[in-house]
Parts: sequence; C-alpha cells; structure tokens
Amino acid sequence: MFTAEMLESIKKVEATRAARIGVEPRRMTAEEKDELLRKFHPDYRAEGFQEIKVGPNKGEKAPYELGTLLHSNSRLLGAPINLEKVDYDVDVLVIGGGGAGSSAAIEAHEAGANVMLVTKLRIGDANTMMAEGGIQAADKENDSPQQHYLDAFGGGHFAARPELLRRLVMEAPDAIRWLNDLGVMFDKDPDGRMVTTHGGGTSRKRMHACKDYSGAEIMRVLRDEVWNRQIPVVDFTAAVELIMDDQGQVAGAVLQNMETGVYLVARAKTVIIATGGAGRLHYQDFPTSNHYGATADGLVMGYRAGAPLLYQDTIQYHPTGVAYPAQIFGALVTEKVRSLGAMLINAEGEAFMHPLETRDVSAASIIRECRERGKGVPTPTGFGIWLDTPMIEMIHGEGTIEKRIPAMLRMYLNYDIDMRKQPILIYPTLHYQNGGLEIGGEGFTKAIPNLLVAGEAVGGIHGRNRLMGNSLLDIIVFGRNAGKAAAGKCKEVTLGRMNLDHSQTYAEELKAAGLDTQEVSPLLLPKYTFGMPK
Repeated sequence: MFTAEMLESIKKVEATRAARIGVEPRRMTAEEKDELLRKFHPDYRAEGFQEIKVGPNKGEKAPYELGTLLHSNSRLLGAPINLEKVDYDVDVLVIGGGGAGSSAAIEAHEAGANVMLVTKLRIGDANTMMAEGGIQAADKENDSPQQHYLDAFGGGHFAARPELLRRLVMEAPDAIRWLNDLGVMFDKDPDGRMVTTHGGGTSRKRMHACKDYSGAEIMRVLRDEVWNRQIPVVDFTAAVELIMDDQGQVAGAVLQNMETGVYLVARAKTVIIATGGAGRLHYQDFPTSNHYGATADGLVMGYRAGAPLLYQDTIQYHPTGVAYPAQIFGALVTEKVRSLGAMLINAEGEAFMHPLETRDVSAASIIRECRERGKGVPTPTGFGIWLDTPMIEMIHGEGTIEKRIPAMLRMYLNYDIDMRKQPILIYPTLHYQNGGLEIGGEGFTKAIPNLLVAGEAVGGIHGRNRLMGNSLLDIIVFGRNAGKAAAGKCKEVTLGRMNLDHSQTYAEELKAAGLDTQEVSPLLLPKYTFGMPK
C-alpha cells in the first residue's frame, strides 16, 4: 500500500526507533506553545472567518461556513405552517439522538416527564459513536476532581466557564458509576478495578475506556435504555426551527420528515438542544472525523431565536486523523494510540514533539512540520506525519495493539497496513466544536426561557481547547442534568400562543444588514455534489 517514497521514509523511522524507546521529547514552554498556535493553528487564520452581521453576537467572528449559515434565512420563511395543528404534545422535547440527547431523555423519563426524542438520522447516529479513546473521571486514589479541573482549565487556555467546568469534573465519578450500572463494559483488571490511562494534557491516569470502542459502547447502552423505557423516538425527522410563544418562551419546534419533506409541529413545555457538532461543514476545507449529520443545526436554530453563542470561533482539529490511505482520509486515529506509547515522527525519522501535548498544540506542531519545515511525508491528498505504532508492542509486549485498540488495527488491516509492524500516516482532522450556545450551570440558555442545551452544541465547558475524554464526559454530565432540569421546569410552565415571528424578524435584520441571501438554514445534511446549484 505504501509508495516508494513512503517506504524510504519508513526505513528512517525504523532506524531511530530503538533509540527512542523510553526517551520522551521535551515538553514545550508556555511561550513556545503560544507562538506555535498563533502561527500554525487554523483558529488563527484570518481568512477562515467572517464577521457576524446580525443577532446576539453581532460584530464577533465565526468560521466562514458557520457564518454563512447564520446569515441565511429560515427554511420556513413564507411556508404555510399551521401551528394550530399540533402533531406531538409533550413536556420535554429532546432534539438530537446522540449521547447527550439520550442521557437527557432517560433522566427526564426517570423524573416522570412525558418526553420525546427526535433525531434527523437514527438514534445513535452521532459523534458519540465515533469517540474511541475514553472518558475522563478522577476516581482513583492518587487523583481528585480538583486536579482534573486544573488540567482541563489549563488545557482550555483558562477560558472555560468555571461553573460549567466545576460541574463537569465534580460529577464525573458519578457519571462513570451511572454508565457502569447501566451496563457499559469498561476495561477492568482481574480484580474488577477499572483500567485507566493518560491522555494529552492529563497529569493523572484517569481515562476510562472500552478498548477503542468507548463511544460506541456507551451509545449502545444509552440507546438500549431509551428503547427499554419505551421513550418515543421519532427518527429521520429533523428540527428545522424553534417555536416561540407570545410570552417569549420556547414552545417546541417545527420538524421535517427527512424522507417525505412533510412539516410537523411539536409543542413542548421545555426543549433540549442536543444536536452535536459541525464537522461536516468542513471548516477551511479540512477533512473530518464527524458523523454525516454534524452540521451545526442547533447552533443555527438557537441563535436565530435569540440565544447567544460562546467561543464560536474556536474549533478542535484532532492531531491524528488518517492521512493515508485516501479511502479513510480524515477518519479518527484515537489519542489512545499515543497514550500507549506511539510517537509522532517526521519523514526524517525524528521525534519532533512530546506525544501527549494538548490537541491544539499537537495539531499545530504537525502542521508546522509539514508546511514550514518540509518534513512531512507526501501523500495523494497532501502530507502526513508518521505515528510510530510498532513502538506500542516494543513497550508493552506482543498482542497489546489487538487487545487495547482492536478497531484501529482492523481499520488499517482492511487496506493491508499492519500497524503492529508498520507506522501509520496521520494529519489533523476537524473533530470538535469547542464553541456553541451559551448556557448557565443548570443547562438553560440565558436568553430564552425553558430552552436547554447539552453536549457538543454547548459553548464554554472546555474553554478554547478540549482535553481527550472530556467530551464523552460532558454529554453524560450535562445531558443527565438537562433532562432532570427540564423535567422539573415543565411542571411550572404554561405555554401561550405559539408563533414563528422570530424567523421573520431575523429575515428583516438580514435584509437591513445587506444580507438578502437566497440560502436557507439549518443545512441538515452536507452538500457533496459538484457542478450543481447549491
């Protein structure tokens, strides 16, 4: 599978491998990291962003592709939607069928609320399924939530909202217990203690995993729990606009059947946005590790209704996406590969950075190695850097890769690459939406009564960079809390007359700003056609 040029580079990697065992490259200073990020991280490329012209975040910047959606009109503008004809009437409407939405639905149901989950694909078709490496929780003797807080706060450039991060780390041990009790099959030693490892930016081994199927295993259990509770799930049905009432409260959502195009009205006393990420917008033309439906729908709907965004200008590019072969370009190579000992090596066989720097620093280092230093390995899609996976079994013994990261092994074996014997080529891939809708500690948006947000659609939990394992954690912590809070709140809500006036008001703001666009949003599904009208 490798080209002659790649094979020649592999010889250099092999020649330096023995000398690298047990010798870690030095970590960068804070000043070196700051300079590196400014020069090479995509978040600092001015041409990748545009100014937001309307709405609560007017005057701030957003990724160009997200800004275009924010500057687009509602899909329903001018459509004859009859809000008097209610198709679904519930206490709690959960929009999104991933880990956050499922956790919210379970807890709302547990609290006795009449809850319904709606998802534009199927329940489980979400970034949760794509997560591999693990979930953080400080539940070992030499660790504490306080230490977890310090790691995450520093890793996020001290920008996380303290009330959100505090809740994340303090409730992490209980989240693990809850998942374990539901049936998640965490890796455990013969005595039944959970196996934990390091992740980038962690000072303790607090990564709990299910081999490298962590997200899929968690989603399997959450999905089964939703089904076992017989919580109504309306799949292949997208939320396309929030419904408000004449008191300024959220009152539900207009849904669209993805197969028939028919619009449906869902009335709800509380609404939870759990629509996930934005990777399929392909910011700055990066490949993505995200699932097919990750198109920032919740951000667009919430923003148009008046909910502010927070840190919408910061995106996580996972340092190790597949650079070769082209058939799996952009697919995630879990950070667990590096936590087990694989080093990042350039075309000359040199270890150019510590393997467990934070993700933004690691991604910027790889980009610098390829673009400025000219030490990337040429591939059909650009350049890549070696991840020296044979080191894992030299350190931990034969069979470690098959035992600890079997999904990775099988993915590469499908293309005749044996990562036990050959290094693999990686390059940063668009992975996570650090920013999102702004919430308070209880999960409610600050501008729209009775509207909650959970999961990747939230901004502020992680600051401007997220550590490995904290996303699977936040979907559980904030998903559960949103479900409980929504179930409690709905008991005191009385809805007024429903309307979609905000979409008309937003259209007028766009026109006044000179943005009389013909585009509509949310996008719902990515556009991969060429030479056709968009």
